[in-house]
Amino acid sequence: MLTYKLVKQAKMIKTDDFSSVFNFRKRISTQYLAMHYQPNLHNKARLGLVVGKKTAKLAVSRNYMRRVLREFFRLKQHEICHVDLIIRVQKKFNKSDFIQIKQEFDMLITKINQRVSRSAMLPLTESDK
Repeated sequence: MLTYKLVKQAKMIKTDDFSSVFNFRKRISTQYLAMHYQPNLHNKARLGLVVGKKTAKLAVSRNYMRRVLREFFRLKQHEICHVDLIIRVQKKFNKSDFIQIKQEFDMLITKINQRVSRSAMLPLTESDK
């Protein structure tokens, strides 16, 4: 039975985890969101969120954006490939943009799943061994 709880292991907290994903340099972006990702060896996807003060000055706004994105991830976590995923908010959004943010999130997750599954099926070359 699937549980939709967001467990502690599904959250990226350490700076080293964030650094390794940013250094992997795989990124997809839209108007509001940029997703950096790296395949991992865990049994589930892990999430990291970045909402800077330049994006939204008020902590209330930044926390709202984090809550919304965390909820989207929680509901989709079983459909996401095994990746470390960092979502960076590029443009401030509020409740009126909710539907567009949800559509962008779903589209980005679909693209990441396609890219990760495609790269997993590629045969190893001599330089990869």
